[in-house]
Amino acid sequence: YVPILRHLCPASAMQRAALLAVLGFAAVGGAAGVALRARRTGQEPDTSCGKGFDNLVQGSQDYYRTAAVELWTHPSHVTDNATFEAEFECWFASMCTTKCGGLPSQADSRKKALTEKCRSVQVDWLKIWNMFSEEEVKWFKKNYPSNEVQEEGETAVHYKQAMETAKEVNKKELLCLTLFTIDDECVKWPHIRLGK
Repeated sequence: YVPILRHLCPASAMQRAALLAVLGFAAVGGAAGVALRARRTGQEPDTSCGKGFDNLVQGSQDYYRTAAVELWTHPSHVTDNATFEAEFECWFASMCTTKCGGLPSQADSRKKALTEKCRSVQVDWLKIWNMFSEEEVKWFKKNYPSNEVQEEGETAVHYKQAMETAKEVNKKELLCLTLFTIDDECVKWPHIRLGK
């Protein structure tokens, strides 16, 4: 390198030494970056969002879009479907990928009441939660991606904290989305089916 540097860079020996040192550090840093990327690609993929919203078929994506409009009707939450779009899409994609845990549709017995309660600004999330079957409650608690992770004596923090925040801020809407998705046979139609 030194003869080439003398030809390209007619500087003092000290400046050439400094340039060689910088080039040496850059080469080492680049190698470390390659090693770090190689380790990252060896990690298990994050499947908490199923296969991902963008990888769902168009009909499933269309279903979510109509549900996001029909279920986010409370004046204080009407734009939260956009604020937490990535989080709600993640949960929806997870439900679709896992076929809602094989849970059966209960549309015949609850669709009308579910529609009324989900679209009412007078009804809170607890009324929707009480419409979940025992199996649906277990499945939701096990599969919604926001488990608490903390050491003893530490403040509660959740894996995927944004998912937890979306759930807490829009609990009613999230629970409605979950039940409608299950009752529509885990998205058999390209739009949400509301009760009459």
